[in-house]
Amino acid sequence: MKKFIISFILLLICSCQSSESENNIAIVIHGGAGTILKENMTPELEAAYIGKLEEAVMTGYEILKAGGSSQSAVKETIIIMENSPLFNAGVGAALTNKETASLDASFMEGKNLNAGAIAGSKYIKNPINAAISVMEDSPHVLLSSDGADEFAIKMGLDTVPNSYFITERRLNSVRKAKKDDMVSFEDSFINDSKYGTVGCVAIDKMGNIASGTSTGGTTNKKWGRIGDVPIIGAGTYANNDCCGISTTGWGEHFIRNVVAYDIAAQIIYDNKSIKEASVKSLDKVMETGGDGGVIGLDNKGNISMEFNTAGMYRASVDINGKVTIKIYSD
Repeated sequence: MKKFIISFILLLICSCQSSESENNIAIVIHGGAGTILKENMTPELEAAYIGKLEEAVMTGYEILKAGGSSQSAVKETIIIMENSPLFNAGVGAALTNKETASLDASFMEGKNLNAGAIAGSKYIKNPINAAISVMEDSPHVLLSSDGADEFAIKMGLDTVPNSYFITERRLNSVRKAKKDDMVSFEDSFINDSKYGTVGCVAIDKMGNIASGTSTGGTTNKKWGRIGDVPIIGAGTYANNDCCGISTTGWGEHFIRNVVAYDIAAQIIYDNKSIKEASVKSLDKVMETGGDGGVIGLDNKGNISMEFNTAGMYRASVDINGKVTIKIYSD
């Protein structure tokens, strides 16, 4: 009888632990940060952004609920945003000085620190797929330009003409910026193009964290400019020991401050919360003259969505199933 009671208690403990672990799924996304003000937003456009953010975050959450991996959740969530002209990633990406699209993406998984990224792609329909393929199907971490496109074709990934990515809205923006022959931050849409990166971080039922980021970069960029997004540790980072991070903002400053890894390091070495670490890293970005935002979650499923701009397109589903969708600072 005594053995039976002990066995029952052990079974009960294991069941509780298993249940608790399964409930610790969470997901957080961003669609860029910048001068996003309600007075500049039509009701129709606001509704479109909220609807697309909800579609994206719930797609990833349903994958996690069904027992899917954080990698799958991040990938499918980002694909939805890459396929929407609302964001600066995939179709509708910001355009270069030559009025072409040049796309960057990265992915990292926290269970083994594997990572993959591509930069300067002209033809990969969904850059996040290529980033994951670089991680899984090559000995490298980062492929660029023609090499990235050649690799994607070899791997059988979907490719499209560069014209597929170009929208009238982005074309007007880059032409307006080119009048001064410089990257312009005066026009609100051009300014937001600088920050319109998309990203996603998720933790699955196994406790594995994954993070991914995708962007078209800065409007009117020249000379093969590459920002923080494909730089592991700057724009994207994931480690099961601490957290997963995806950033959006003035990429040069996020590279200089190694923002994604800096947040993780603060959690590991200084025992900071993910919110505290995110705020501190953004303060460092401001000190060097930049701004932007970060999303992240730690290995307990705590979520952070921090930014020092007027707004950030963002959404999350926490470990309790609570859905949050926001645009503005308030």
